[in-house]
Amino acid sequence: MNFADRLQAAVERCGNPVLVGLDPRWQSLPAKIAARAAAGSGADRAAACEAFCRVVIDVVAPLVPAVKPQAAFFEQLGPEGMAALGRVIQYAAERGLLVIFDGKRNDIGSTAAAYAEGILGSAGRSPWGADALTVSPYLGDDSLRPFVDVAAQREAGVFVLVKTSNPGGAMFQDLQVAGRPLYRIVADHVENLAKASLGQCGYGSVGAVVGATWPEQLAGLRRAMPHAWFLVPGFGSQGGTASDVAAAFDQRGLGAIVNNSRGILFAYQRAPYAGRYGEARWEDAVAAATREMIDLLAANTPAGGLGSR
Repeated sequence: MNFADRLQAAVERCGNPVLVGLDPRWQSLPAKIAARAAAGSGADRAAACEAFCRVVIDVVAPLVPAVKPQAAFFEQLGPEGMAALGRVIQYAAERGLLVIFDGKRNDIGSTAAAYAEGILGSAGRSPWGADALTVSPYLGDDSLRPFVDVAAQREAGVFVLVKTSNPGGAMFQDLQVAGRPLYRIVADHVENLAKASLGQCGYGSVGAVVGATWPEQLAGLRRAMPHAWFLVPGFGSQGGTASDVAAAFDQRGLGAIVNNSRGILFAYQRAPYAGRYGEARWEDAVAAATREMIDLLAANTPAGGLGSR
């Protein structure tokens, strides 16, 4: 089954397009989780981060279609952290969630192929078992092809960085090339890859990362890439709102998944959840923040129609 169709099925089953980022920032973990690593060793910290992610997965699995573990927060813990990442991916899959490996990988030729072979493919099709992977386009088409080809073989997906949510992304992405911003040239290539990998839903297994912090550009990119699923970061803590991401969706409420990491994982640290739940009930804050995001997207975007199906 084409990844684009698998993603559509998951979004429609849950009735929302929320993607929960798994970014276990050590300094923000609840005290009762961090206490498991009192000695401060890499192994202890990795175990605490894994325990935290497992609880988050248990909370959000009945609510959302997918999670996005950020590899960096596991890599910084060393080998034990990477082993924990593998177990977190496996656990999320066991709970019925699609897993997008956020590693922003790429390299030339055989190295790109090695990344693709290692990461892409759930249900035993790859060692890491991810359903999709974020990749950088900077090295050109021959560096993207191995990911696209492996994704097609293994019913997996690829999300190519097109217009990222960080302010500094404009330094290169907005450069004018032959009278057009570079990100629009990348978008054209991604659209071609998406059209070549179409599923029955009308979207391809190659998608685009487009930040919620650029709503006008996002709207233009949706028009430029009508066959590409969007992975939209920047919602919540980075300033993106539900109204900002509305243009990412088609009239069916499909075509985009919207990521929220800190705003959900560490909701217990901010109002109104800090007063309502506090650190002692941080899991309840995760659930409430997830439901709040679902409701905001339903009220302010075409994704509101998903819940009535």
